[in-house]
Amino acid sequence: MRLLALASRRLLASLPTLLLVLVGLFLLLQLAPGDTVDALTAQIGGGDPAMMEQLRQFYGLDVSVPIQLGRYLWRLVQLDLGFSSIYGKPVASVILERLPVTLLLMLSSLLLAIAAGTALGILAARRVHRWPDTLISTLGLVFYATPSFWFGLMSIVLFSIYLGWLPPGGFEEIGGGLTGLARAMDIATHMLLPTVTLALIFLAIYLRIMRASMLEVMTLDYVRTARAKGLGEAGVLLRHALRNALLPMVTLIGLQAGTLLGGAVVVESVFALPGLGRLAYDAVTQRDLNTLLGIVFVSALLVIAVNLVVDLLYARLDPRIGGRA
Repeated sequence: MRLLALASRRLLASLPTLLLVLVGLFLLLQLAPGDTVDALTAQIGGGDPAMMEQLRQFYGLDVSVPIQLGRYLWRLVQLDLGFSSIYGKPVASVILERLPVTLLLMLSSLLLAIAAGTALGILAARRVHRWPDTLISTLGLVFYATPSFWFGLMSIVLFSIYLGWLPPGGFEEIGGGLTGLARAMDIATHMLLPTVTLALIFLAIYLRIMRASMLEVMTLDYVRTARAKGLGEAGVLLRHALRNALLPMVTLIGLQAGTLLGGAVVVESVFALPGLGRLAYDAVTQRDLNTLLGIVFVSALLVIAVNLVVDLLYARLDPRIGGRA
């Protein structure tokens, strides 16, 4: 019941933020020159005024901005994201086709960054001021300071062009006709470079946080007491130190959910992945307002969901949190 009450409070608190993001983006997009109809007619080399007026009526662009905003919010309450002018079908269908790729990239990168960052951070803390600590800290600094798109391009050059080990882009082999395990392995092969590219920057952050947290926790009284009772070093590390050392990193994961999604957009562009990033780029260039707002809405829901999971996990690791949240 404590976790359920905490989840309810967090969800209610996130609704005003979601509304503010959608309204702010809608109004900002109105400041850009042109609209969806202008972009469509430019692609076909122009159009007569009557046709353009009919298109504006079809897309609801023939009324004032407040009325357009009110109509959009009312459709949103009914879970209707509108109609995509690029693909000629509902925005919800377009997003659902692209969402699994982005979710797979985000989840795999996050798990890799957490696992590797935790392990390297613990190793650096256990060998503080020695060569493993120096090497790990230096690599973390290099990973953090290097842009993700440069990592992506260099990995394509090395592993795809020079060595020929991995495909340079795409989500799976087009026209391969693979099914079952063979298709899963093909997707995993295509996703390996994007996953590592996106994970490297966050891995660098997590290992630094874990190193600092472990160094702090290992000096506390309860850790010294566990050692005095004769508990082995592995038991002290796993049963006593690690749980409290994870708290700062869990907090950081929630704060960086939006950054992770933004990084996924860049990586999708580098590796030509058919995810939300590529879809957002097409929506911006072709002034497809409904599609862009739908992507922002779904992205905001993803960030809210990640933060909710992080809050629940934090309350699980530290029972004091739920009582005062």
